Parts: sequence; structure tokens; C-alpha cells
Amino acid sequence: MSLTSQPDAYVEALEGRAESGEGKRRKKKRAPKVKTHYNKREAIAGYLFISPWIIGFLVFTAGAMVYSLYISFSNYNLATNTARPVGFENYARLFEDPRVGVSLANTLFYVVMAVPLEIIFALVLAMLLDRASRAAGFWRTLYYLPKMTPAVATAAVFFLLLNGNTGAINQGLRLIGIQGPQWLVDPAWVKPSIVIMTLWTVAGTMVIFLAALKNVPRELYEVASLDGAGPIRKFFSITLPMISGAMFFNIIVLSIAAFQVFDQAFLLFWRDQSNSSPEASLFYAIYLFQQAFRQFNFGFAAAMAWLLFVIIMVITVIQVKFGNRFVYYEGDR
Repeated sequence: MSLTSQPDAYVEALEGRAESGEGKRRKKKRAPKVKTHYNKREAIAGYLFISPWIIGFLVFTAGAMVYSLYISFSNYNLATNTARPVGFENYARLFEDPRVGVSLANTLFYVVMAVPLEIIFALVLAMLLDRASRAAGFWRTLYYLPKMTPAVATAAVFFLLLNGNTGAINQGLRLIGIQGPQWLVDPAWVKPSIVIMTLWTVAGTMVIFLAALKNVPRELYEVASLDGAGPIRKFFSITLPMISGAMFFNIIVLSIAAFQVFDQAFLLFWRDQSNSSPEASLFYAIYLFQQAFRQFNFGFAAAMAWLLFVIIMVITVIQVKFGNRFVYYEGDR
């Protein structure tokens, strides 16, 4: 079939080619030079706005990390500000010092105990606040106030509450016929006492859960009610999957924070420099602090810090790898 026998098709083909060529030329003519220039200006402006944070991160975080890695392979003298290289001697001491193992075991025990309790306690509070209709703002403010309390003031209050003889907690237990333990003396109850103090400041986690609960579609609960689902079934089939992203985030953040626990134990047991504090309260961060700022073994303390960094990284990677399987994302089908 010749093109002359189909003039309309031929004309349409030429017009189509002309339009496509013209479209290409238009695209070339519309090369976003001005737009690219605008995007560069916008990017430069953005970097300028965040430059204080970038400079602070490079100097006080990244720079400090690199320098701590350097001194972890040396014997650092604070007085002369000199570092004598010692190779892997500081890292070898990590496996020779028994208190490193004790402090790490105490920290792991605290993480396993504190993180689940913090998650449960914060979620219960968030669900109660989610149901509050009258004076909701007042109750949210009231529950968040402990988070704003200085750590020193919180420690002073709990030092009185957890006193084994005159503390309010044990006095309350005596009213119901229970003999309370020596919270701050008995090694078996030292870490639970620190966990109780930690639960006082779960307001940040509670707020994240509350925001996640507010985003759960109410229609799902209505449909579940029509199907005869009870509160427990609704919680495990609707609430928990819909807030699994917030749950996943909180578990990771709380785990990282728990490995670095310092304030609670230090203020309750290690304020003075005596060695009378129970060994059950010796957490990894406290022993690191003692090595760095009381015995001035900065090289060894830096090696301890990097060991903790590796442990946290490994556990976080494991959590991300396996925890993502249980997280529901709205785009999933």
C-alpha cells in the first residue's frame, strides 16, 4: 500500500511527526534553567538555615567521635594533652576488667526490664487519655508534667519514697499487710527501684502513642462492633496493628536510651565517690564516667564508649531487620 493512496493517513503521520518534533523542541525550549537556578538558591538557603546544626554536629558530635576513636588506641594524659599510642591495649582491658562485665550485665538486665514496662505503661496512659472527653487538655498536661521535672528533683523525691524504713511506698504496703523490701539496699531490688523511677518520665513515649491512637480510623471500631468484636479483640486486631509504627519507633528509641542509663542510678547511688554503693547499681555508663572523670583513664573510657556504640548498633540493626516484619504501613496491601 502506497502512501499516496492514503493521503489522510500520510497527512496525519506528518502532522504527528511535526507535533512530536515540535513537542521535543518545546521541551528543549522549556529547559528549566530558571527553575534549576531557583532550586539551587533554595537549596543554598536551606543549607544556610541548618548550617548552625551542621557545624555543631561536625564539631561537637562527629569530631568528638573521631577524636575519641583516636584516643581509644592511646594512653591520654589530660594534664599535658598528649596521647601515647598503645595499640589495642585498652580494648584488651575490656575483657580483663571484671567490672566491665558486671556493669554491662546490669545494663542488659535493666534494658530487658525497663523497655517493655515503659512501653506498656505509656500505652495504657495514652489509651486512657484518648478516651478522655472532658478536661482532656488538663489531664494531658497533668500526665506530662513529670517529664518536665528536673532529674535531680525526681531523684530526691524517689530517694524518700523508696526508703526501706520510712518511705511512703513501704508504708503503703504495710497498710495492706505486705512487708516492703529495702529498695535502695537489697541488690535484688536496686534495679527495680531504678525502673520505677524511670516509669515516672514516660510522658514523651505516651505523647507519641497518643498521636498514633488519634490517627486510627474510628470506622474500623464501628465495623468491628457490628461484627461482635469485644475490646480485647479490637485492641489486638485494630489498635495494635494501626499503631505498630509508633510502637516500633518507641522500642528502638527506648532501647538506645536504656543502654545509656545514667541519671537515675547516679543520683540515687553514686553521687559521692565512696565505694559503698551496691554493685547492682553499677551500670555501664556510670563505670565509663568513673574511668573518665574520676580515674582519668580517658583512653580506656573511650574504648568502653566505642564498645557500647557497637553493641547499640548491632541491637538496633537486629530490631530494624526483624521488627519491620510486624509493622503495618498504610500503603501495604
